[in-house]
Amino acid sequence: MELRIDRQAMVPVVQQIVDGLASWIRQSEVPPATRLPSVRHIARLNLLSQSSVVEACERLVAQGVLASRPGSGFFVAATAPVAPDTWDLPRFEGAELMQTGCTDSLSGELMLGCGGLPESWRETDDLSYAIRQVARTDMAGLFNYSTPLGLLALRQQILKRLKPLNIEADESRVLTTAGASHGIDLIVRTLLKPGDCVVVESPGFSQLFDLLRLHGVRMLEVPRTPRGPDTDVLERVLIEHRPRALFINSFHHNPTGSCVTPAVAQRVLELSKTHGLLVIEDDVYADLHNAPGTRLAALDDDGRVIYVGSFSKTLSSSLRVGFVVAGDGLIARLAEVKMISSMGGSRFCESVLASLLATGAYRKLVQRQRQRLNIDRAAALQVLEDTEWEVFGKPAGGLFIWARSPMSDYAQMRTQARRCGVLLSSPTAFSPTGKADDWQRINVAYACDPRARRFFQCAASNRPKTF
Repeated sequence: MELRIDRQAMVPVVQQIVDGLASWIRQSEVPPATRLPSVRHIARLNLLSQSSVVEACERLVAQGVLASRPGSGFFVAATAPVAPDTWDLPRFEGAELMQTGCTDSLSGELMLGCGGLPESWRETDDLSYAIRQVARTDMAGLFNYSTPLGLLALRQQILKRLKPLNIEADESRVLTTAGASHGIDLIVRTLLKPGDCVVVESPGFSQLFDLLRLHGVRMLEVPRTPRGPDTDVLERVLIEHRPRALFINSFHHNPTGSCVTPAVAQRVLELSKTHGLLVIEDDVYADLHNAPGTRLAALDDDGRVIYVGSFSKTLSSSLRVGFVVAGDGLIARLAEVKMISSMGGSRFCESVLASLLATGAYRKLVQRQRQRLNIDRAAALQVLEDTEWEVFGKPAGGLFIWARSPMSDYAQMRTQARRCGVLLSSPTAFSPTGKADDWQRINVAYACDPRARRFFQCAASNRPKTF
């Protein structure tokens, strides 16, 4: 049983043993209940330590691939799980594996429309230090839930970050959540019921659409323009349907990258007052904005705007912490639902984030991210211009560019992208009704990858000829 261990590889030796044994079982079609060669034999044949082989076998036992019999060694499990490459997984023919925090697809293709920063951009030093610091100084945080509203030290730091945005609040008006998605879910659970209708922007965030469908909430579309939602259409929708709420991205809208202008923001608030509309302002990309801007929550003077933020996009998709800012009464109701549905948040995660905010490490991190995104965005926009892609609004910050290829046939464009090693978003991903669209969400942090550049150029060279 030769495992071909590469001691120069970045993959730990024990993991290589795990992969090698699993591959041997699968490729050799070893029958269930077959006894493996002894640990000593495997170790001697592959010049390995017996302890490493034992640890690898124990991992395979935990995965259900092997079974252990005291005094008899290791055996192929009677019901070994199907290998990952034979799972009946949906193949994402243009759809993203995840809307946030993804890197590459299962097949190794570049996910051009990914919803988060690449893993290679993540900086671990400050985060690791904060984790160690919290583990040393707040042992309770390793074992206990946070308070219903969230860790006080974190809420105080959030308030400091809201002041430059001119969003006035106090500690009783801030609720921490497990990311922005959790916050929006709490809002939907608390304020809406099946059959209610709400206004959403189109194109928009597909996970929001799925959440609203899950709760039986009807969606009314309003087109997103480079300046924000089309307020003329919004007014007609409000008059005709009297919806309960509007969900809106104020800055660096997903997927178009556009920002709400001050005039549009004022008009949206005027309409909300006239028609009794709640506004849920999703500002998860706030820290990727390059300059001050007008938030709806900053203009709100009668409590109609519910503000949602998150640190998951910039810091870590796993260390999930977000927050909601609203009136005292609504925050109290959201906290009740939070405790009922999840028993509160992670005190440990909240303590780590509070530490990063208090030391200034998080502020410096997002500054570096903005600078890097600015460089990549400028380069991506230039490549798209050179290859004759149509760009929606030319965003000045954030993660996304919304662009349309010179190729009019999506199937042909998808095939061309796959040949270049690129996976595109589904043409229906950003429509609340599932309508196909020939625009693509492009993540600027991925757009300068050689595979993406090659695809842009190929799409331009294969565009329909005009005479």
